[in-house]
Amino acid sequence: MAKKRLLVDMDGVLADVYAQFIAYEFEASGTRFKREDVVGIDEVQAFPNGKKHVYQKGFFRTIPVMNDAVDVMKQLSAKYEIFIVSAAMEFPNSLFEKYEWLDEHFPFIHWKHRVFCGDKSVIQGDILIDDHFKNLDYFSGKTYLFTQPHNSNADPKAHERVANWKNIAEKLLG
Repeated sequence: MAKKRLLVDMDGVLADVYAQFIAYEFEASGTRFKREDVVGIDEVQAFPNGKKHVYQKGFFRTIPVMNDAVDVMKQLSAKYEIFIVSAAMEFPNSLFEKYEWLDEHFPFIHWKHRVFCGDKSVIQGDILIDDHFKNLDYFSGKTYLFTQPHNSNADPKAHERVANWKNIAEKLLG
């Protein structure tokens, strides 16, 4: 029997972009933000220098990994056909930086299972884990909304909300 195809977003799901924005903003302005300070605001708009940061060389290469993501992804890879799907075209530096980041943190995900695109609606699979409605709303399979400050106040609609990687393990490995 063929494995189900699991599609996993990078930024905000595997990669802790909020931790990166908080660190970059502190370095740029001396302001120390907390996640609760930016609830309900898109990541780039939440931070005064956010738009500048995403175009900085190294921003995507040095993002911290989400807690438990590596361990859970290893377990999931035994049960699912995993593809990493990232809308990397918007920020040109991100393409190679995300590729290197995946090599470092998720070397068990083959390069053929990495999809860098502009619009995720063209990607097909059985399950999608993402933190943005714009990607989940048009997906025809099972969807999981990964909770982040920008979506934490929103109604998950038809998507099932997951809080963290342990929560994903409970739902997909249980």
